[in-house]
Amino acid sequence: MAFEDIKAEISLLLQEMVNQPEDEHELLEQVREKLNELRAMGMPLPEDLIELEKQLEDRFPGSAT
Repeated sequence: MAFEDIKAEISLLLQEMVNQPEDEHELLEQVREKLNELRAMGMPLPEDLIELEKQLEDRFPGSAT
């Protein structure tokens, strides 16, 4: 998947978080998936997305990988 496609998907994930805050656990899993895709491609990780992952992990401490 191209970097621009991943960035677009991340943007959609963030929008979903705004629209459906009750589903933050699912959002955490999706953010992790996208970060792992970027890691696998050797792409730089957006700092704000890493921070979002940390914040969500703080809310769901049992789901840390």
